Formats: sequence, structure tokens, C-alpha cells
Amino acid sequence: MTEKWNLEFEGKTVEEAIKKALKAIKLPRHKVKIETLSEEKKGLFGMPGAKPAKVRVTIKESKEKT
Repeated sequence: MTEKWNLEFEGKTVEEAIKKALKAIKLPRHKVKIETLSEEKKGLFGMPGAKPAKVRVTIKESKEKT
């Protein structure tokens, strides 16, 4: 199995960033490698907007024998 395509996505949480990525590339989770680049950080006293979560998604390309 070889890996191809590195894409980065952001979300309010890591899980939201992963969901956005999978929806954008239209692939199931088992066909991609997911790497968390940064966790979300909340603002002072829970105020929004400090720093979103970021993930890198690598699409796996399988070599099939025909």
C-alpha cells in the first residue's frame, strides 16, 4: 500500500476536523491515514476563537493485482 495526497483540515475539535476531511474527500476513514497536527485551544474563560484543531489526512492508494 502506498500513500498519496496530504491534505490539512481545521475544525473546532479534532473530531470535527476529521469529519470535514472525510466529507471533503468522500472516502471512508479506513482508506486514509489521519495525523493530529494540533489540538484545539480555548480562549480565556472558555471564550471561542483561540485556536482550532488541525489534522493532516493522507489518502492511501492500494495496489491491486488484476
